[in-house]
Amino acid sequence: MRYKLLGKSGLRVSELCLGTMTFGEDWGWGASNEESRKMWDAFAEAGGNFVDTSVNYTNGTSESFVGEFLASDRDHFVVATKYSLSTRRDDPNFGGNHRKNLVLSLEKSLKRLGTDYIDLYWLHMWDFTTPIEEIMRALEDMVRAGKVLHLGISDSPSWVAAQANTIATLRGWSPFVALQVPYSLASRDVERDLLPMARAFEMAVTPWAIMGGGVLTGKYNTDNGEPTRYDREGVGPKGRTLAEEVMQVAGEVGRTPAQVAINWVRQQQERGLIIPILGARTEAQLRDNLASVEWELTPEQLQRLDAANPSTPGFPISFLTSDDVRDLVFGDTFALLDTLRH
Repeated sequence: MRYKLLGKSGLRVSELCLGTMTFGEDWGWGASNEESRKMWDAFAEAGGNFVDTSVNYTNGTSESFVGEFLASDRDHFVVATKYSLSTRRDDPNFGGNHRKNLVLSLEKSLKRLGTDYIDLYWLHMWDFTTPIEEIMRALEDMVRAGKVLHLGISDSPSWVAAQANTIATLRGWSPFVALQVPYSLASRDVERDLLPMARAFEMAVTPWAIMGGGVLTGKYNTDNGEPTRYDREGVGPKGRTLAEEVMQVAGEVGRTPAQVAINWVRQQQERGLIIPILGARTEAQLRDNLASVEWELTPEQLQRLDAANPSTPGFPISFLTSDDVRDLVFGDTFALLDTLRH
């Protein structure tokens, strides 16, 4: 396992992050305490130190398990948790991005995790109701109180993160140093706006759903009785065709489709500082995922997979980078420029 700086910070995190939404069986699926412990130990033995959870995952069981597992060496691990999602469905103040829910959620997380600080605290999902200034000031208060070390934003529009970081910079507050988004070969929407924004602000990117909800593993291509998140027919022919390409590459290199899917995401470093989140239900699945760091896809294999599900930036990037528009903006001088910010 190698390590990366967490965006525009000096914090060192492992090149893969352990996602713990599967820790606990409260939601009718997931892993028992014993199996979760095995996954934790396998990740730590491989050199992993970056762990992601949330105040709402498996109704709090995930955080409780993580707190139990890291208790013997708390300061070694970089612990990330999140707030925003409702923890009391009949009370409007127990969900959202506002200060009250932030404070209530953080105190719950600290108690469950058995720690007095969080390494990385995520705004989980944008609620479209709370002023940016309230959020960034409230988060800054938690940083100044020593309860939070770094901040991240997850599952939110790029303009929200950009506005938040601009305000934080102007006012001398702590900015978001990381962005969490769904990203896989099967779902490349974030390449249009979110990844370029993160790169511009030097934010690390921690993708989730890197196997497309399991589609890229090929388990939807045959009905072998294995549990699936989606209905097989709902995946559609496009998803199954893409899985076939992933499986073919996996067969050629003697690796599993899961490792191919992970490495496609892991090797998108030109698009940003990418740190994939691994989500597994068993120790065997996690160990297979961890083996992805032992090898890499070739440039030719990356191009082949790209072609199986091509991505287009759309407006305004496609428009602004077209030859016609560059001619309008730069005249005959574009080819003479040695450097260009884009």
